[in-house]
Amino acid sequence: MISLDDMSVFAAVVDHAGFTAAARVLEISTPVVSKRVSALEAELGARLLNRTTRRLSLTEAGRVFYQHCRRVVNEARAAEASVAHLQDEPRGLLRVTAPVSVGSTELTRALVGFMRNYPEVEVELDLSDRRVDLADEGFDLSIRLTREPPEQLSARLLTNTQRVVCAAPEYWDKYGRPREPGELKDHSCIVYFPNNDFNLWYFDDGAGLQSVSVQGSFKANNATAMVEAAQGGLGVVMLSSVLVGPAIAAGRLEPVLESYSSPSAGIYALYLPNRYLPTKARVFIDYLVDWYQEDMVSSI
Repeated sequence: MISLDDMSVFAAVVDHAGFTAAARVLEISTPVVSKRVSALEAELGARLLNRTTRRLSLTEAGRVFYQHCRRVVNEARAAEASVAHLQDEPRGLLRVTAPVSVGSTELTRALVGFMRNYPEVEVELDLSDRRVDLADEGFDLSIRLTREPPEQLSARLLTNTQRVVCAAPEYWDKYGRPREPGELKDHSCIVYFPNNDFNLWYFDDGAGLQSVSVQGSFKANNATAMVEAAQGGLGVVMLSSVLVGPAIAAGRLEPVLESYSSPSAGIYALYLPNRYLPTKARVFIDYLVDWYQEDMVSSI
């Protein structure tokens, strides 16, 4: 297949009426220009230029080929400029996936500010608690709350978060507040399913990590539903402070066992390990890091 570089050299020779002038514009030597044109003629099996000691002129084949060359070279330059423009300023469609609990609240609030700052960006936000394949489904980013980001994806930490044990004040008034983690076995706990690992709640009192196996009458595969159930008095939840913080601040949930810590998790931006991360995605990640930092400071 004919090289775009060779087409560009030939077009420059015609545009500037000579090998020497074309070489000057292209910043290569005149012999290289002449050699590239000769190789192009050999590949096409046709003479493109009539060469004399005084001037160059196009053959019939050369005139036809030049018209195509000029169009192809112009299109290539336009495509390059378009991509460079996209890389320079965030614009275009940004596809983001996130769990319902995070995406429907704080992530949406962050997106409002981001889109005000970058009006050339369009956003498609997919809220789902299922595992999403970024490549197959065409997403730029996945926002996930996890202790360990998947190894096959690049990850950037947006903020750390602690898990909090809490329930509605009315629930505690009725069933009593636990003084140590083991007492949670006697409570109705709201757990995530279908993963049974979430039935084990971990605590650290400074002397070591202990686990408590909990159970209850209400299970859900969505953290927002779990928070709502806890606020309604159905039982005890252990969820990220990001998820239960607003309800605690409003007095709808009351934390317990605050002298114990739990393994921390993080909210991460996950993306395909590609060094050419689109500007729109890179700038949005930077924006989220700053947004979470400001949110933490304002809540102190």
